[in-house]
Amino acid sequence: MDTTTTWFIEKLGEKGIALSSRQLEQFEAYYEILVDWNERMNLTGITERNAVYEKHFYDSVSLSFFVDIDKVNNIADIGSGAGFPSIPLKICFPHLKVLIVDSLNKRISFLNALVERLGLSDVECVHGRAEDIARMPQYRDRYDLVTARAVARLNVLNEFCLPFVRPGGNFAAMKGSQSQEEVKEAAFSLKELKSKVLREHGMVLPNEGSERHIIVVEKLGETPRKYPRKAGVPLKQPLA
Repeated sequence: MDTTTTWFIEKLGEKGIALSSRQLEQFEAYYEILVDWNERMNLTGITERNAVYEKHFYDSVSLSFFVDIDKVNNIADIGSGAGFPSIPLKICFPHLKVLIVDSLNKRISFLNALVERLGLSDVECVHGRAEDIARMPQYRDRYDLVTARAVARLNVLNEFCLPFVRPGGNFAAMKGSQSQEEVKEAAFSLKELKSKVLREHGMVLPNEGSERHIIVVEKLGETPRKYPRKAGVPLKQPLA
């Protein structure tokens, strides 16, 4: 077993996540497919194996260190890109029902091929803008946990993501370094979208040492009918 696989098993084991040989095979296949497709389309700037395992796989699974995924039935991943964090979470927690929303059809093609290759069930990959998909009754106010990883500032992310969260569910914004200013700036959007910051967590990647910050938001009530606004508006005119 190589050093990358060894530290990955050890670090997740320290958090109570024991990976089977099947799950390790899925992670390795994920890495191979990611690098292969990345030669034809821009999925990630990170392709070195150890870095992919740490900055994509471990970083994605780290959400489970702070949110009890065993109590989560379904998860929506907004602006998922190459499947982070939802696919690594699905590999580790096979019971999850996963919705992935991405605005680029090429990425959805990659994700559908990935899901098939890894033999994952209960994963739905939807092409579209979050603002449009969140208006559809089958996705609105439905999910126990919604995630977004380094997509936009929190006041924008709230409008993208909170309409998918069921009342009583959570939205977890996965960020780089901590920003109190960003959280303060998001106060109005949280109020408008019937939510509140529940807690904030910080961590450091085990080898590379860069900071990560997770903001967990609780949804208090159903999304008001006027949200989300039309596609493109939240980015141009953030709630503030």
